[in-house]
Amino acid sequence: MSNTSNFRQAMREAKGHALVGPNVIANALPWLGGGLILTAAGTLGGLKVLENNPEIFFPTVMGAVVLELILFFVASSVASKGNNGVALPLLATYSLLSGYTLSGLVAIALRTQGVGITGVGIAALGCGIAFIAGRQIGSNLSDTDGMALAKTVRLGIIALFVVVLLQFGLSFFGLYTPTFLEVAISGIGVLLFAGAAVVDFYILPRTYRDDQYLPAALSMYLTYINLFVFILRLLIALNGRR
Repeated sequence: MSNTSNFRQAMREAKGHALVGPNVIANALPWLGGGLILTAAGTLGGLKVLENNPEIFFPTVMGAVVLELILFFVASSVASKGNNGVALPLLATYSLLSGYTLSGLVAIALRTQGVGITGVGIAALGCGIAFIAGRQIGSNLSDTDGMALAKTVRLGIIALFVVVLLQFGLSFFGLYTPTFLEVAISGIGVLLFAGAAVVDFYILPRTYRDDQYLPAALSMYLTYINLFVFILRLLIALNGRR
């Protein structure tokens, strides 16, 4: 959910601009794919730790979250300055850590009746559909519609981020969101990040040059990882109701 800051910066730079990087998304796609593969590897590693050494899983996840946040800000700053040689290993490590922190949610999904590995596949497929639809819609948005959608999505993600932080804080006191609220929050998250997938195809070519493919890949990576998370949360919540 760290891409709220990306939205603010991208909107400032994109407003009123013609395309500055018409090929930046095409250049970013291999790096996006590599990041997602590393995330899958990190998730598998986390599942192995959870299975074989469950007592160390939670402490290591907390450490990974802290390191992940630090790496995000450092890597995004380095990448935006065009220092790809330094940014690339930082982003690769960030992707692995993201996968590790996702493994807890994936483990819950695999144990939830009616979700399982099929649900994980549905979440991944949903990301693919969002990419195809986002490319078709976002590439053809007018400036007025593109900026309006970007502002709406940005504000929605900020609000969602606050709600998720509140959920996380309350969980430490044993207070958990009722199922109907979890369904609503997760459903809104799916809609917002599906909207972000559309916005990416409007904003990124107006923000980054063709050679700035790493920050563009990071922005898209955050969109699809968060979309995957909220689709999975929604499936878990819906099946939990039954």
